[in-house]
Amino acid sequence: MASTERLISPTEGPVTDSERIESIDVLRGFALLGILVMNIQGFSMIGAAYLNPAAYGDLSGANWWVWVLSHLFADQKFMTLFSVLFGAGIVMMWERAEATGRKSTGLHYRRTLWLLVFGLVHAYLLFSGDILFLYAICALWVYWLRKASPKVLTIIGSMVLMVPPVLSLAGASTMPSWPTQDLIALAESWAPGHEAVTREVGNFQGSWGQQMESRVQLARGLQLEALPFWGFWRASGLMLLGMALFKVGFLRAGLSDGLYRRLLLGGLVFGLPLIAFGIQQNFAADWDVSRFFLGSLYNYFGSLPVSLAYASAIMLMCRRGTWVFLQRSFAAVGRMALTNYFAQTIICTTIFYGHGLGYFGEVDRVGQIIIVLGVWLFQIPFSLWWLERFLFGPFEWLWRSLSYLKFQPMRR
Repeated sequence: MASTERLISPTEGPVTDSERIESIDVLRGFALLGILVMNIQGFSMIGAAYLNPAAYGDLSGANWWVWVLSHLFADQKFMTLFSVLFGAGIVMMWERAEATGRKSTGLHYRRTLWLLVFGLVHAYLLFSGDILFLYAICALWVYWLRKASPKVLTIIGSMVLMVPPVLSLAGASTMPSWPTQDLIALAESWAPGHEAVTREVGNFQGSWGQQMESRVQLARGLQLEALPFWGFWRASGLMLLGMALFKVGFLRAGLSDGLYRRLLLGGLVFGLPLIAFGIQQNFAADWDVSRFFLGSLYNYFGSLPVSLAYASAIMLMCRRGTWVFLQRSFAAVGRMALTNYFAQTIICTTIFYGHGLGYFGEVDRVGQIIIVLGVWLFQIPFSLWWLERFLFGPFEWLWRSLSYLKFQPMRR
């Protein structure tokens, strides 16, 4: 498609440096780095351990603290920010097209189609925990609400966000009457037995072909079970809220310092205690499978105000012009978010999977966080170095070229 002869005028090209919104780049980079705190578990441990920390590995001492702090401050928070920013990006693209008298629908669906393709390749060939496929599916419909007012977007987004909790309550209330085989299947997926654990660890420590057995199973589970039950509604609702937040100026650092401070404080005060209570409840229940539905709701709701607090802190930093190097670092990572997302996969699968070092299942949670810090220390200077020489990251360039039906300039 990139070889087409169709010509696109300069005003139809991608956003230029001068048109970028710095606060959004900074927030995106912050979210991209933060999401690895959770994804590292998916790269290095069996799939069940992501939701049930008792399913695999040591969960005592420093490892316990790493899990608790990760759950409290990272789990779902950075994914929330990504979803919000994705929704904001849809409105940004539409507004820019409108300002130049163009239609944005074709561009949006080309971008979405290629994102879906990237997501499928990523999920089935590299990392089952891919998020791009989910975002592409949600983008197919949230785009049609791009013209709605912030109030309408907030109402619809909030309603959509309530679907997973309602489904969870329904699942919990009907669970005692489930057929025995369904209860057994749920229990085995929640806390796999020794044979299943050994097989999954062996597969990921093996060749790329052996990895496919477990990777395809995990990817299909996420796309066919978690997506319709949870992911689709959560991501769609957050995208709509992101559209609203962009339109009212929140994500452009356009609100007052006082309001951002209140949102920062309020988000932490309301969100963190709720998540902490959920942690206590789940450990008190010894992570029994009966907690599958209700045990996740504390973080489901608590992560929303905490994410708002994080975003408010970033907006305050951008408004005040403080921590300039940190802003530049986050912004560089954010401008290359797709490239850095794939780079995290390449680095971590090389460390943990059998085609590389093969450490899958052997690195405890403390070791995982050390690796996360190492990846950050690589990605920040690399992003700064790259963008001094090139306009886009390599995968951003590919995505834009495919979306705009024309090879984009690369070098500065």
